[in-house]
Amino acid sequence: MLASHLFAHLARLRLIRRWPLMYNVQPENVAEHSLQVAMVAHALALIKNHCFGGKVDANQVATLALFHDASEVLTGDLPTPVKYYNPNIADEYKKIEAAAEQRLMAMAPDPLKPAYQGLFTSQPEDAEARALVKDADTLCAYLKCLQELNLGNHEFGPAKRRLEAMLANRMNDAIRYFLDEFVPSFSLSLDDINDDPEHNLVSPRQ
Repeated sequence: MLASHLFAHLARLRLIRRWPLMYNVQPENVAEHSLQVAMVAHALALIKNHCFGGKVDANQVATLALFHDASEVLTGDLPTPVKYYNPNIADEYKKIEAAAEQRLMAMAPDPLKPAYQGLFTSQPEDAEARALVKDADTLCAYLKCLQELNLGNHEFGPAKRRLEAMLANRMNDAIRYFLDEFVPSFSLSLDDINDDPEHNLVSPRQ
């Protein structure tokens, strides 16, 4: 049996930089981003289920999120201003992404190909789950902007405004809940978070 190169490729996601056209105080790679998106997408699914009567599979959502940018190990992260410069470029890039997804799926051993097809390519029955992944992807990009701005990097100001508009267009109960419940803490320092009297266990200064 020939060895599969699938996971050797996926392991290189940590080498793919995000936000490549912008100065970053804290550089971010696709592997880090994928983990955060998976956690946020899982949270959105739980919020939808437990607070708003949803019935989505939170574990499926998290798994789809882990692989949502896997094709970038072959294509790189094309900056948003380039990707969406005009409809022709956007359409052609989607074709490139689809080809990369097919190539990754082809690397899987034959018994696993059907399972990985559902992770690398959209299936009609996954529409609700993938919408939550997209919501989480947008939220995580917004959180990255907040982080950079809090570190004094004003280059992320226009991106923050663009992502605020995207979130407004995608707004739903789960996104609103996440914004209200979790996002304010991203503007606090570590000491501020640990000094919260309701949640403090041990201060890092002790």
